[in-house]
Amino acid sequence: MDGFPHPDARLVVAGEPGELTGDLLAARVERTAQVLAGLPPGPVFCGMRNDLASVVRYLAAWRTRRPVALLDPDLSAGALTGLIRRFRPAALFGFAHAVESAPRGRRDADDPHPDLAVLLATSGSTGSPKLVRLSRRAVLSNATAIATALAIEPGDVAPTSLPLYYSFGLSVLNSHLAAGATVVLTDAGLLERSFWTHLDAHGCTSLAAVPYQYEMLRRLGFDAKEHPTLTTLTQAGGRLRPELVTEFSGRADRFFVMYGQTEATARVAVLPPDRLAAKPGSAGVAVPGGRLSVADGEIVYEGPNVMMGYAETAADLARGDDLGGVLRTGDLGHLDDEGFLYLTGRMKRIAKIFGVRVSLDDVEGLLRDCGPVAVTSGDDRVTVWAEGLDRDACARLARRLSTELRLHWSGFDVRAVDRLPLLTTGKVDYGALEART
Repeated sequence: MDGFPHPDARLVVAGEPGELTGDLLAARVERTAQVLAGLPPGPVFCGMRNDLASVVRYLAAWRTRRPVALLDPDLSAGALTGLIRRFRPAALFGFAHAVESAPRGRRDADDPHPDLAVLLATSGSTGSPKLVRLSRRAVLSNATAIATALAIEPGDVAPTSLPLYYSFGLSVLNSHLAAGATVVLTDAGLLERSFWTHLDAHGCTSLAAVPYQYEMLRRLGFDAKEHPTLTTLTQAGGRLRPELVTEFSGRADRFFVMYGQTEATARVAVLPPDRLAAKPGSAGVAVPGGRLSVADGEIVYEGPNVMMGYAETAADLARGDDLGGVLRTGDLGHLDDEGFLYLTGRMKRIAKIFGVRVSLDDVEGLLRDCGPVAVTSGDDRVTVWAEGLDRDACARLARRLSTELRLHWSGFDVRAVDRLPLLTTGKVDYGALEART
């Protein structure tokens, strides 16, 4: 099994006594592996919940070298059916909606490439038309790199605070299993009392969260002192406001800022806690084994964790490595003289207002002091979605943007929302906002 999971790795079901480790875990995985081995060639689709059955299926697929697509278990029947028709899985497990049976056999497509291990959707909420093809080498190398960069040790315990079909959430699982550490499986969210009850009961030492979750924790008055075993906080999934980086880094022994992409399995860069003060706003340095560079303003990452490429149909699963370990990220940024990465926006997050090009990420950056905001564009205007503002505050915000960007105020449509819509990964659902315009 390529040393994965580590023989000392442990799985714990939140709220239940005991744990699965060593021979017990291996036997459970082997039983499921025998089921998978009896299926026709092709990938399996797993509705990946934060539960034991899902994780065992994932490890069984790894054990049998069968590609597994880790998908949102609550995908709509229509989205799931579309994926089935295009990728022809050998079997489906764990989905909420009943759909037509997956085609048996693959007479019209070659078998998947032997290096292919994991398939992740580029959009967790919709079952994106593209799946990211990750090799065994990519998964293992990134799990090891993360464990090294975060100094994960066998005594560490992490809860599943993010969906396991999301690359950040999966990376928490993989890195801890690779290091011989413990993962506590829970479907409870950070806003549920039961999550914190289980975190304390199982002695969790770290917590992974995306920016919106940190915004919520701040509103709730999160105090790490109430959770004595919790020593490490990690953040990825978007840029966290600098003041929140400062605030939460003061609430834990270690606070890691990270940057990554699904196309790089998970992590691309990590900012060590001891460099937070000296490198404010940085996303850190490349993970062990990786290299960062900039080409025409675009961040380029090279490393063994880069995907094999995208897949849009079953035929694509038979392809080998299309990228050769080089990923053009689509993110804009620069490196300082020590190789620390600073992100400035997305190449495609550009709008035109009255003929002037405006970065939507820059607009969001200007408004970070206003609380949670999201920015979309359309019809020669930029729409700002802001939580909890009244009509007068919206008007003031439009005038402020007009002044700072030196564009007429009518180019900014500021709208108040009670809550920004979120993907299940915790990121802002820009598609849902654009549908409202």
